[in-house]
Amino acid sequence: MLEKSYEYHDDQSLRLDRYLSQRLDSYSRSEIAQWIKTGRVKVNKQVVKPSYRLNPMDKIALSIEEEQKLPIVGEPLDLDIVYEDEDLLVINKAKGMVVHPSKGHLSGTLVNALLAYAQKNHFTLSDLGDYYRPGIVHRLDKDTSGLMVVAKSDQAYQALLEDLANHQVDRKYLALIYGHLPDKQGTIDIPLRRHSKDRMRYVGDPLGKEAVTHFKQIAQAENYALLRLSLETGRTHQIRAHLAYLDHPVVDDPLYAKAYQQRFFSQQGQCLHAYEISFNHPITKEKLSFQVNPPKNFMTILDKALPNYDLQLEE
Repeated sequence: MLEKSYEYHDDQSLRLDRYLSQRLDSYSRSEIAQWIKTGRVKVNKQVVKPSYRLNPMDKIALSIEEEQKLPIVGEPLDLDIVYEDEDLLVINKAKGMVVHPSKGHLSGTLVNALLAYAQKNHFTLSDLGDYYRPGIVHRLDKDTSGLMVVAKSDQAYQALLEDLANHQVDRKYLALIYGHLPDKQGTIDIPLRRHSKDRMRYVGDPLGKEAVTHFKQIAQAENYALLRLSLETGRTHQIRAHLAYLDHPVVDDPLYAKAYQQRFFSQQGQCLHAYEISFNHPITKEKLSFQVNPPKNFMTILDKALPNYDLQLEE
């Protein structure tokens, strides 16, 4: 059962379905509208329409019977394990691999691979989080490669989640972008929300969720630049949406760089790689830090975009 309650405080009057789609970004606006039409969402204890305009101090309550969970099966897929102990794993996720199953995508994911690996090696993944995301503390987009930390123990999961919320997990990325940012380094502080019509995309909006990305340009050619980026928050598509908002999207991004498709190098997704992760071990508190090089596809494109540039991961 999904039960939520909210009190509306904004002076700007929003439609009820739009407001809830911003708060519940795992669900589509059409799903939410259907809940409202069938009386499963109430405002001030009254049934209203999806188009109802919210007023300050309106109290919203929803109670949704969620669909039955589908079983997740372990699959012996390739895993690039960078580090492992009894509490956690650090994985170098391959480009093209979805992190976790969903109702329409139950196989071939990182979680399927992790479950098979766990069964083979006689351990379990923490199940404190979402049913479809055992052990998953944070995620990467399908076509973003690089480092992720995965929790085996419940204690590790809780501690890592808390450290993420307190900005104590340092994640660094490399992104090849179209053009050059006006400043060589700085901070992108632009709230993000799901696009009202294209539910796959996120856009900058003052009413969205806080999203902060730090960047430094480390190389450039006439039409491209290479950035190091770090996350202060961890919103879905954060780096991709922030750079697209500035009109310098990530190279080969099929979602945010459609205007640049004539300059795509491949159809294998965006040139974005999580090359470093640093955190305190959730149990021993030892400082851990890991780095991995970008995959072959990223390096091939980088060589074409920035000829003669010698990538060094260390700053």
